[in-house]
Amino acid sequence: MGTAKTFILLAMLTALFMAIGYLVGGMLGMTVAFVVAAGMNAFSYWNADKIVLKMQGARELTPETMTPMLRTFANDVASLAERAGLPTPKVYIIETPQPNAFATGRDPSHAAVAATTGLLGMLTREEVSGVMAHELAHVGNRDTLTMTITATIAGAIGMLANFALFFGRDRNGLIGSLAIMIIAPIAAGLVQMAISRSREYVADARGAEICGNPLWLASALEKIERGARASVNVQAERNPAMAHMYISNPLSGRGADNLFSTHPTTASRVAALRRMAGDQMSASTDDATPARRAAGPWG
Repeated sequence: MGTAKTFILLAMLTALFMAIGYLVGGMLGMTVAFVVAAGMNAFSYWNADKIVLKMQGARELTPETMTPMLRTFANDVASLAERAGLPTPKVYIIETPQPNAFATGRDPSHAAVAATTGLLGMLTREEVSGVMAHELAHVGNRDTLTMTITATIAGAIGMLANFALFFGRDRNGLIGSLAIMIIAPIAAGLVQMAISRSREYVADARGAEICGNPLWLASALEKIERGARASVNVQAERNPAMAHMYISNPLSGRGADNLFSTHPTTASRVAALRRMAGDQMSASTDDATPARRAAGPWG
């Protein structure tokens, strides 16, 4: 995402935050909201990975706590990062049966990737490689900073809107407070949508290049969608403003590619990846990449 577009989107969220502050508390409320928003932007910049990882209940993999499978997983992430020309990120695990993953951090040198236990339990090693390559693509494209700061401010907007019902009655009346509660989260969601939808296609394409086979990621996306419908990600449901950070929408009942979805449809993403695989096959049918030779199913 270009620097100018990133600035505009974040400015929109900050302005929305200030507008709600004005409706709740007048000029004083707007001033307080501006100070809070500026502080949140600064704090998020330096602590993006810590904020998101803690809220999602992620734990870092260390040599002392790794099982053989997790060690293989961490080694695969390191190999993919090297192939992508990136520093090796910190690797985290989230205890939830729902298959999913995300990346965070202010830049490639301070990045982290997280996968759920459901992802490792449901997908093959090749498919997991496709997913983590997608997340590394977000890191390389520097999407993670914008996505994390947006998640932080959008979450605060939702909380501020809820406070409006209890603290804004004298100024706006019950109807005005209810309007704030309804409109503010929708507006924040629209900005999230603008950030993540186009970037998912870009990260899919780059991730396919990193792992060496677009079909691995295509197959993974289909399994993740089925798994997301079958199980609930409790941490994500508690913090819905962070849904756009995951490779696939972790919120229950949001599979459709409609106005309020944070992701393109899985079908559209898979179709693009299959076209990419077809183009590669047409260009060369006998050139096996290192990724195809290296990976295999979980042992």
